[in-house]
Amino acid sequence: MNEHVLDIRFSSALKALLYLAATAERDPADPPTSSSAQLADVLATNASLVRKLLVPLVQGGLVESTKGRTGGARLAKPAEEVTLAEIYRCSVGDKPLWACRPDVAASCEVTANTAEFFSRLSADTEQAVLDVLGSRTLADSLAEVRALGETAAPH
Repeated sequence: MNEHVLDIRFSSALKALLYLAATAERDPADPPTSSSAQLADVLATNASLVRKLLVPLVQGGLVESTKGRTGGARLAKPAEEVTLAEIYRCSVGDKPLWACRPDVAASCEVTANTAEFFSRLSADTEQAVLDVLGSRTLADSLAEVRALGETAAPH
């Protein structure tokens, strides 16, 4: 059953955008582009999957993409202006965090009310996730990733 497979679109999109943010720092006035092959290496996947991953990020205005032999992707706006909530929404769309079990015939107070309860719980949880992700920018996240690398390095 495919519905139980973990969704890695957000983590993959975030990793790709962190990479694009890091490369953009080299020349903020004219950030270099990264090819789908380069991003595939970063994500340990294939270029075709990367191109599919980029489509909603381009449509959402987070990434600029140019086609062709010398084309590639780069951030469409500064990393300081991109929240993780935007990346999340672009990468997973309206897919809910959880899927509710199909409704069953109401045979008691539990079965009569759990679908509505679960719907409310899911909405509250989704909002909490978006609040946390909305409070972090891509730039903040790149700094945090770099700090993790510094603490992990031997002294």
